[in-house]
Amino acid sequence: MVSEQFQKTEKFLFGFLLFILIWLPLPLGANRPWAWALMQMSIFALGGLLVLIDTKVVNRLWSKYRTFAMLWLAFLAWQLLNIIPLPAAFIDFIRTQRLDYLQAGISAHTSAWASLSFDVGQSHIVFVKSLAYCFLFFITLSLVNSSKRLKFTLVTISAVGIFQAIYGALEILSGLQYSLVFRLPVSHIATGSFVYKNHYANFLLLCLSAAIGYLIASLHIGSGATTRERLRRFLQFWLSNKVLFRIGIIIMVIALVMSRSRMGNSAFFISMTVTATLGLVFFKPRQKSYIALFISMLVIDVLIVSSLFGLKQVQERIEQTNLAQESRDEVITDTLPLLKQFGFLGSGGGTFYTLYPQVQNERIQHFYDHAHNEYLQFALEFGIIGSLLIGGVVLICLKHSFSAMRNRRHPLPRGTAFACIMATMGMALHCSVDFPLQAPANSVFFIVILALGSISRTLKIARPARSQQE
Repeated sequence: MVSEQFQKTEKFLFGFLLFILIWLPLPLGANRPWAWALMQMSIFALGGLLVLIDTKVVNRLWSKYRTFAMLWLAFLAWQLLNIIPLPAAFIDFIRTQRLDYLQAGISAHTSAWASLSFDVGQSHIVFVKSLAYCFLFFITLSLVNSSKRLKFTLVTISAVGIFQAIYGALEILSGLQYSLVFRLPVSHIATGSFVYKNHYANFLLLCLSAAIGYLIASLHIGSGATTRERLRRFLQFWLSNKVLFRIGIIIMVIALVMSRSRMGNSAFFISMTVTATLGLVFFKPRQKSYIALFISMLVIDVLIVSSLFGLKQVQERIEQTNLAQESRDEVITDTLPLLKQFGFLGSGGGTFYTLYPQVQNERIQHFYDHAHNEYLQFALEFGIIGSLLIGGVVLICLKHSFSAMRNRRHPLPRGTAFACIMATMGMALHCSVDFPLQAPANSVFFIVILALGSISRTLKIARPARSQQE
């Protein structure tokens, strides 16, 4: 009886996790204080309930994912180092500029204690977000513990992306002047329920990764089948409900093109092509259905459908990109001296917003609250060490995904690993010219996909009576 009640409660918690993924992008990508506060409360509540119903979950996670736990804890502790009050004499020894900043009247300083961060309030906000992301990562590792739940998670991420794609495209095609979400002005560029087109494009990239991964997980692997059997499987696939995912991918590609995001589109096509090539190399036995899937995506999605919905305009934007007209490269150049000063300990989470105006080139007339380069902003705010710690989490998930792609024979872990590798590669490209991780919805979906990639390496797959041997 206790076991049955436990299973029901855990199933409810998994459903709650999926519910968070469903609603999170709707309030402007959760990029508003009230939205990310609700996100944090939901994740903390979910984590607390999980520990209450399963008191051994922490021990299990520690024994199985100790490296992840140590990296996350070290990253959070590194952030705390910039937040906690320290003696002013120690601050003066470590960071003289901080006391000068306080004494200049920019921030009140009436105590013998101070924090290293140049904006303690913003650093507190970033720390709580990071703590919520840490909880989410381990919650996903704990709750996604079966092949059925893994499929449900991929399907949910894909469905949210398809909804965003339909909503973003219809806003443009219907000629609405104001969005249905918060009545924001609608231009000729698709943004869905997001405000910033590049955040929207990056979100679609993540959802496309999950959708393509699910399609790969749906492909039948086997050898020695007759031509008639292959034809039967091909027809079964295209007549099944999985064809809805194929249509959904086309819709998401259309919306991605309509976002007019240069790097968003480039990152998608590059990451998909490279990851598909890796699949051709590592998937054994090599599947003809896998090859056919990506040929169809190249022909239908890219050459035909995307061309009808504005791919040429995106290409023109890329070709017309001129560094003399862009100010993002000057933002990076201006920020480098700050990196030299604070690159070891970091200036504190969220402090780019505070420090950049001090070095901003007078030729730049725009207001920049982010560096438009996540690597630079992470290095400045968290220091080189903090950036390496959180980067280690990503690299280990990527390593686990490569291992699953090479060694697993079942299509589900293969497809999940594909999704993680594609999403990570696309995110890595996009982060070089923008700040997609500053949108909480994007960060949450990326963290969940990373966790799924790590799960794909070791998740046990139940073998049906007639399944191929794993």
